[in-house]
Amino acid sequence: MTTLQNYIHGEWRDSVCADQLAVENPATLEVLAQVPMGAATATDVDVAVAASVEAQQEWRDTPVIERVQPLYKLKQLLEEHREDIAKTITQECGKTLGEARGEMQRAIENVEMACGTPALMQSEFSENIARGIDEFMIRQPIGVGCCIAPFNFPGMITFWFLPYAIACGNGFIVKPSEKVPLTMMKVFALLDQIGLPKGLVNMVHGGKESVDALLAHPDIKSVSFVGSSQVARYIYAKASEHGKRVQAQGGAKNPIIILPDADLEMAAKIVGDSVYGCAGQRCLAASNIVTVGDEKGEVRDAIVSCAEAKVTGYGLDEGADMGPVISAESKSRVEGLIDQGVKEGAKPVIDGRGVSVSGYEKGHFIAPTVLEDVPIDGELVKTEIFGPVMSLIHMKTIDEAIDFINRGNYGNMACLFTSSGAHARAFRYRADAGDIGINIGVAAPMAQFPFSGWKESFFGDLHGQGRHAIEFFTQTKVVVERWPKEWSRKF
Repeated sequence: MTTLQNYIHGEWRDSVCADQLAVENPATLEVLAQVPMGAATATDVDVAVAASVEAQQEWRDTPVIERVQPLYKLKQLLEEHREDIAKTITQECGKTLGEARGEMQRAIENVEMACGTPALMQSEFSENIARGIDEFMIRQPIGVGCCIAPFNFPGMITFWFLPYAIACGNGFIVKPSEKVPLTMMKVFALLDQIGLPKGLVNMVHGGKESVDALLAHPDIKSVSFVGSSQVARYIYAKASEHGKRVQAQGGAKNPIIILPDADLEMAAKIVGDSVYGCAGQRCLAASNIVTVGDEKGEVRDAIVSCAEAKVTGYGLDEGADMGPVISAESKSRVEGLIDQGVKEGAKPVIDGRGVSVSGYEKGHFIAPTVLEDVPIDGELVKTEIFGPVMSLIHMKTIDEAIDFINRGNYGNMACLFTSSGAHARAFRYRADAGDIGINIGVAAPMAQFPFSGWKESFFGDLHGQGRHAIEFFTQTKVVVERWPKEWSRKF
């Protein structure tokens, strides 16, 4: 069984840590590899940071137009190896092959966006702010940054940060999730081929010990994180305590409102894809579905029908719409939350607990679940489930629905289905969420826009992707200078 290596100073190295954790295929329970885990991984972090600090000193002096050239090579390599990496994502993460392909497409788009850094880093110049005095602002690299990545998008999330960081002149360290480290192994095999200075980008494995070492290391200047709100809050507090710049994306409880004037067929299909895509394990998965004025139950019936049609199976098998959740612990937690919802008074219209997939009976599968009449003051409405569970809620007016959204603790995404431009505009203006969808079920920003998030869904100021990433990985320097005319007369 392969024990995964770290990538440090341009070469693959064994971890100093002897402890290991099995990486499992969540559908088949096949052990794919062993990943280093334990306190000793903090030593790996120290070595990786030192390598990145050394390489970054020369890299920051490299003109930005030269710094982006390796990214063009990386984009080509990612496109050539997209199918292989996508299959690895499915094997270790559980999502369907189509979902994995889409994830890698978004990763590639971020590399492409970062290739525009020479223009994105340009700043302002003001001549004669006072007689004979000019003032201008420049952007300089912030230093060595790190990404602490989640399990649910093992290929994409790192690319919200890494290409922008190196294009801006920084070193970078990736700590992949110990649950899904194989995807980054393949990505770093490609990074090894694009001509970056040795030591500029590094990868270290491990768990909390590696994370804490990165958060406390004096040479780490920025921390990028995606995960649960509980951990995001910890990351933000701990890294900030050590004087680092932080962007920490947290959890979500994404609502969708469906108005009576919506295109019913379109809305039902899109909502189903949003709730059950990636088995509900994404920060933009819809969770609380609010139907407004649906006295006849037409919207409810259409949604339930779409959920019933979803096929649960192994992501590499043709015809599977939804794969397993990531682990036995996750399956137990999600099924426990369904139990809690039923105890609170919710009615399980479709119950996905206890499902068995032929040929993969040991897999961590939960079928699509729909809970109706979920109490809006209950815990299930407030708790991020991170599984294929829809809470179906009925309300009378759009104002009531928006007020319900705005009372929530999270603010990652909120969506509305309607044919009314007035309702859409009011919703866009009033809904307290960072990513808004109108007749969209997953309002995932393209690479040129920041992946926004409000309230407990984000801790920090600047988000991943686009111009926010450029600003996050640079620090501004304002220069005020005077060159008296009489000095020029000396020559």
